[in-house]
Amino acid sequence: MAGSWDLRAFALFRRGPRCFVAFSEEGHFGRAAVRLHLAQPPLSRRIRDLEADLGCRLFDRIPTGARLTAAGRVLLPEARDLLARAERARERVRAAESVREVVLGAVAGAGLDSCPAALAVLRDTRPGLRLRLHEAPVTDPTGGLRERRADLALTRLPFDTSGLAVRQLGVEPLVAALPADDALAARSRLHVRELAGRPRFRLPAGTDARWRAYWLAADEDTPGPVVASVEECLHAVVWDGVTGILPAGAARRHARPGIAFVPVDGHPPSRVVLARRADAPDPLVDAVAAALADAHASADPPAGVRATVPVAHPGPSARTAPSS
Repeated sequence: MAGSWDLRAFALFRRGPRCFVAFSEEGHFGRAAVRLHLAQPPLSRRIRDLEADLGCRLFDRIPTGARLTAAGRVLLPEARDLLARAERARERVRAAESVREVVLGAVAGAGLDSCPAALAVLRDTRPGLRLRLHEAPVTDPTGGLRERRADLALTRLPFDTSGLAVRQLGVEPLVAALPADDALAARSRLHVRELAGRPRFRLPAGTDARWRAYWLAADEDTPGPVVASVEECLHAVVWDGVTGILPAGAARRHARPGIAFVPVDGHPPSRVVLARRADAPDPLVDAVAAALADAHASADPPAGVRATVPVAHPGPSARTAPSS
């Protein structure tokens, strides 16, 4: 019955889809097992059980792991939604607790290096606060804000910021992700024009238009596979031989055999920002935002990342931050 939850359904939402989503995003049993704090055999068993329950294959096995079948691609957004609903139900059940939770959306690794220092400050100054990370897909530049899955987001411009208050933290240069045997892979730098005419990994139709155009950095009709996560971008580079641009931090966070990351000139750097809904003022969310901004400003940025003086842009109740 809609709206009712029994223990078996709750366990299903928390186990099968959780394993499926982690394996889909990591594309590798070992990395997914580490992320889930599981051994590989029980993870494999849960994936097989889910496939048996649904009566179809969800993954094609490949030498380095697996990739989604057509059925798996249909299931992935549904499984993410089921997990979000299960999490909301769990939080409602535990609403009587005195601890207040703030959900921080994160998009494409934006600003995450400043989180440990901010958390240390918040533990001292806000002992009743619990900060939970919502890792949003790269198809959602708001980090879950519009769907109310997050209270605050570490994300990147440009995208449509209507209804949001945005505060810029810094800028991050870009790299081209290329097959390691590509002629450009040995270069120390390249210009974005040198990628013209090459197939690119692409975000799906319906993704925010400014966000999609920025990361494509090519003509709209440029061919290439459609992707919904950084892992899918990297799979496309290795298996389809395409290229594309990513934040420079990807070279550190996602380094692996078969892929070269080359710094790119000629395209605006990624602007790292904090965003929240402008119609939902919340002193606790503001305190988390201030701690993150302070930590970002005082930290030594990773190579290639430049901090800026934080500038707050009010939402539509005053003026909406520029989004391009």
